[in-house]
Amino acid sequence: MRAANRELTFAGVIVVAPGEADELVTEEQKTALDALHLRKIDLADRVLVVNPGGYVGQSTRREIAYADATGTPVSFTDPV
Repeated sequence: MRAANRELTFAGVIVVAPGEADELVTEEQKTALDALHLRKIDLADRVLVVNPGGYVGQSTRREIAYADATGTPVSFTDPV
């Protein structure tokens, strides 16, 4: 995800990326991050899912569904 962020930023794209945590987060923190990620989708013109090898996790699937429901285009770095 960091590589995609860097590449897009240097291409002049404003990147609104999900937050990253290097340590375990509490359920309360996860709930807050999940809500924050949806608000970031609200700000986005499109969503790029970084999915190496085609993997898409549960939280990301929920965010894709939200983007679809709000009419925000979704694309992927790898085929799903």
